[in-house]
Amino acid sequence: MALLGDRESRLLIDGKLVSGGGGTFPTVNPATEEVLGVAADADAADMDGAIGAARKAFDETDWSTNVELRVRSIRQLQQAMRDHLEELRELAIAEVGAPRMLTSMAQLEGPIEDLSFCADTAESYQWTTDLGIAAPMGIKTHRTIAREAVGVVGAITPWNFPNQINLAKLGPALAAGNTIVLKPAPDTPWSAAVLGQLILDHTDIPAGVVNIVTSSDHAVGALLSKDPRVDMVSFTGSTNTGRAVMADGAATLTKVFLELGGKSAFLVLDDADLAGACSMSAFTASMHAGQGCAITTRLVVPRARYDEAVEAAAGTMAGLKPGDPNDGGTICGPVISALQRDRIQGYLDSAIAEGGTFACGGGRPADRDTGFFVEPTVIAGLDNNAKVAREEIFGPVLTVIAHDGDDDAVRIANDSPFGLSGTVFSPDEERAAGVAARLRVGTVNVNGGVWYSADMPFGGYKQSGIGREMGLAGFEEYLETKVIATATN
Repeated sequence: MALLGDRESRLLIDGKLVSGGGGTFPTVNPATEEVLGVAADADAADMDGAIGAARKAFDETDWSTNVELRVRSIRQLQQAMRDHLEELRELAIAEVGAPRMLTSMAQLEGPIEDLSFCADTAESYQWTTDLGIAAPMGIKTHRTIAREAVGVVGAITPWNFPNQINLAKLGPALAAGNTIVLKPAPDTPWSAAVLGQLILDHTDIPAGVVNIVTSSDHAVGALLSKDPRVDMVSFTGSTNTGRAVMADGAATLTKVFLELGGKSAFLVLDDADLAGACSMSAFTASMHAGQGCAITTRLVVPRARYDEAVEAAAGTMAGLKPGDPNDGGTICGPVISALQRDRIQGYLDSAIAEGGTFACGGGRPADRDTGFFVEPTVIAGLDNNAKVAREEIFGPVLTVIAHDGDDDAVRIANDSPFGLSGTVFSPDEERAAGVAARLRVGTVNVNGGVWYSADMPFGGYKQSGIGREMGLAGFEEYLETKVIATATN
């Protein structure tokens, strides 16, 4: 594709495309196992240079104070992505294994359009608030509250929705006036690298404001949370890695945003359309091969209709065969790597070892010799204490758990170290709302409602993270608050 020449094997540091000190590393198509090409492999020296460039750009340019420049630059990046949409779509399908149909939503087109929210917010935001004159401690004082950029942001992103998550960090961080160093996952480096090319060729973003550092070494990304020149780390990924980011940042009390794991529950109350709800749950759990932190992977159903629920979920899931992500009808594509496929199989084996059964699926599809595919799988016969009900699998796996009424359903949903998302199904809106209000999660879907939107904050409770991404709350994560008190006569 025209966007990708030899530039994908370069880093963006201080406004220039440069080679990585570690050479290059391959990026692989997860549907075919073919090597697509190579990406720049940064080392510690490269990351040091990127952080230095971001620090200098924040301290020595007017980026943090020039709202008009920031708004214009974000809109330029958005337009450049629109102009290269089909190339970016083919890249997402090849590198991420994203089903083609999802690239018209959260895998690509949605995040591009979401940049409008970032630009519009910066343009209309009340950067200062005049609180007027008061006399605290008897001293007549004019008081002002100012909101300003945090400074240098280190952004570390995962491989499952790289376009969405890269832009969900870049957009608000830049709109708020920060400079940034973006370290994408090694599995999807090109999705970030092309942003560097578009920024250089099509925007007025000054040198050093955006730096993109691809690397096969996770330790290179970890440097962001250890460097005192970095004012904030914005991380999306596993809870275990999030703990390490938080621990590393503690030495310098670096501000940390964490969007972490989930083990979300889909609650079907006893008055709901059981077949319809279970079918929706199965469809959701299979989408993008289950590689989404907020996907509901515990289906919690009335005990009296447990077998019926399992049958309904399995009927849907068995029909969602893993397929070529290039096919417009594919819902469940490959998982990202052989390592991830083997990890999922380990969870499936544990379900059998704990006494569970597979109502459908349970391993690799027999008709696919290549590609990192896993059959959509429904697990039955286990309770909420099973390993597959406690831990995030990140594959197309749905565990069906019985409940004994609304209180028990809420108890099961909340009996988790995570608190990212949840779903409630009941035709009684008041009843459903009451159950939703009791869930200790950051987002709730009631009867099919959609919470994903540029203006809605996303994040979780408990071990699902700290802070919110997207929405006004996500924008304000990238700001500091300053109080100015001026003595007056």
